[in-house]
Amino acid sequence: MNAPDVRFHHVRVALDEPVIRNIGAHTDLALAGCGVELPPGGRVAIAIGSRGIADLLAVVERVAAWVRDQGATPFLVPAMGSHGGATAAGQREVLESYGFGNDATLSIVSNMETVELPRGDCPVPVWTDAEAAQADATIVINRVKPHTDFHGPYESGLMKMIAIGLGKQKQADALHAYGQRGLRDFMPLVARQVLSHGNVVLGVAIVENALDATMAVEAIRADRIPDEEPRLLALAREHSPRLPIEQLDVLLIDRMGKDISGVGIDTNVIGRTMITGSVDPELPRINMIACHALTPASHGNATGVGLADVVTAHLADAIDHDVTRTNIITSGFLLRGKLPVVAPDDQTAWEWCLRGAGVVDVHAVRAARIVDTLHCADLWVSDAVLKDLAEAVTAGLIDVLASDRALHDEHRKLSPFR
Repeated sequence: MNAPDVRFHHVRVALDEPVIRNIGAHTDLALAGCGVELPPGGRVAIAIGSRGIADLLAVVERVAAWVRDQGATPFLVPAMGSHGGATAAGQREVLESYGFGNDATLSIVSNMETVELPRGDCPVPVWTDAEAAQADATIVINRVKPHTDFHGPYESGLMKMIAIGLGKQKQADALHAYGQRGLRDFMPLVARQVLSHGNVVLGVAIVENALDATMAVEAIRADRIPDEEPRLLALAREHSPRLPIEQLDVLLIDRMGKDISGVGIDTNVIGRTMITGSVDPELPRINMIACHALTPASHGNATGVGLADVVTAHLADAIDHDVTRTNIITSGFLLRGKLPVVAPDDQTAWEWCLRGAGVVDVHAVRAARIVDTLHCADLWVSDAVLKDLAEAVTAGLIDVLASDRALHDEHRKLSPFR
C-alpha cells in the first residue's frame, strides 16, 4: 500500500464553548461565597490528583491564598490512589511535574500511610490519607468529568478523590477488587463515610469544556458535595470531547498518557472499554487504533495501552512496566495493560492498521488522526471522512483548514502535530 499517497484534510469543528477568562478572579469569587471558615493558626491539607487539569496551578494558587488569608497554613497532599507507582516519592514526582513544590510556602507532604475511619454500612473498610487526617481541615480539588471505567451519579470528581484518591492504594485495592460495581456502587459509600468522619471541609470542582479549557469552578461545602456533584457531572458530559465522525477504519492518536485520561486514552471518545464482561457502546465504531507516543507527564505509566491495536517502538520503549503493572493490577482491568503489536515507526503502524482493518482500496479508507483524546475538535481526516462531513462543512459547523497533504512526511514521521 502506498499510504503516503492518501489525501488528508485538516479540519476543525467550530465549537462555541463556554470558558472562564479570568480563572483567578473566578476562583476567588467562588471561595468568598462558599460559607466555610478555617481555624486560624491551623494546618490545612489541599488534596490534588494526578490528572492533567488545564488550570490546576492557578486554582490551587488561589485556594492556598484563601487559606492563608484566614490565618491558616496550607500544604499539598497527593490524592491519587495507586498512581505514581503507589510510592510516596512517585506521587511527589507527579505533583512536581505539574509545577508544584517550588513554592516554599506550599510544601508537598507525600505519604502512603492511611488511617481507618468507621465503615458504617460500607462493604469495605474505609481509609484516608494519614497526613491529611492529622491536619485541622482538608480541601479537595479535582476536575469533574465522565469516567473511563463506569457510569453512575458520581464518576471522576470530588467524591472519587475523597474515597479512592485520599484512600491511597489500600482503598483503591479494596474498591477495585469488586470491579465496576466497586467504583459505581461502593465508592460513593466510602466517600460519604469520609465526609462524615474525616476532616474534609470543602471541595473545589473544576469542569472543562470540549476544548480542554475551564468552563466552571465551584467551591462546595463538604456536606453539599454529594448533592451538587451530579449536576456538575451532567454539565461535563454535555461538553465532553467527542469525535465528529462515528465510524472509522483507522484512528491514529499522537499521544496517550495519565495527564490525558486516567486510562491514557479516553474510552468515551474511542468507544472501547476493554473490561471483561462490559459491553462497549454501539458508537463510535473504530476498527483499528494506533498510538504513537506516551506523554512525559505519565512517568512511564502506560495504563490503557491495551486500548490500542498498534503502538510504535517509540511508545513501547517509554513504558515503565513496574509502574504500569501496579496501576493495572490495582484497577483489576488487566486487558487494558496488554501490549499491542509494536511497529518500528509511525508509517509502519499506519500500514499495519490498514491491514488489520481489512482496507483493500487505501484511497477509500475512513481514517482520522488526533493529537489525543482531550483534543478531538482539531483533526486530520481522509477523503471518505471529509465526504461524510460535507453537510457540516457547508453549514459552517466544520472548517477545512488544509488539504492535499499526506499524513506522513518524507521522514516517515507524523507531520502536522508533532
